[in-house]
Amino acid sequence: MSRIYGERIVLREYQDADLLYMKKWVNDPNITANLSDNFLYPHSSYETETFFKTMVEGKALSKSFVVGAIESQEYIGQIDLYKLDWKNRFASLAIVIGRKEYLGQGYGSEAIRLIQKFAFEELNLNRLELEVYEYNQAARKCYLQCGFLEEGRYRKKIYKSGKYWDSIVMSILKDEYENRSYTNVLSQ
Repeated sequence: MSRIYGERIVLREYQDADLLYMKKWVNDPNITANLSDNFLYPHSSYETETFFKTMVEGKALSKSFVVGAIESQEYIGQIDLYKLDWKNRFASLAIVIGRKEYLGQGYGSEAIRLIQKFAFEELNLNRLELEVYEYNQAARKCYLQCGFLEEGRYRKKIYKSGKYWDSIVMSILKDEYENRSYTNVLSQ
């Protein structure tokens, strides 16, 4: 698999050293609070290792990358294209920045822009889509900055902290991506 280089990060393959970082965030409520209900219950070391093994062996149905620091290649998070539909040329996007010290510094935005470039220019996809929870304003702002548009909502789909929240459906189309001007995104 080719690596995708940005200004501060690289999207790369999973490596043995990544497992330690994954084990640190997978049960951290500060990281998992905005992720899917897959993280509602604690993950055992075995579950995390099994997932990791699937990724390392390339057996996952998704096309997944580690978001690594460009200089050290050290793990920052993960970004995935899943539910790939080759006939209709679309995929769903998921991302997690798994290390708190990297949150809010634009690493997620850079990773999303790199995966958009890969999806639209290399895979020839026509659409990327995602869901973001209404209460996750930081992620929603990031997606908007990366060109995603709100398409609709699943009303009161998510129950969190004693309240029901909407799940917002967002997408970006290839022609919208092509008409945007991205800076600071390089690939090799």
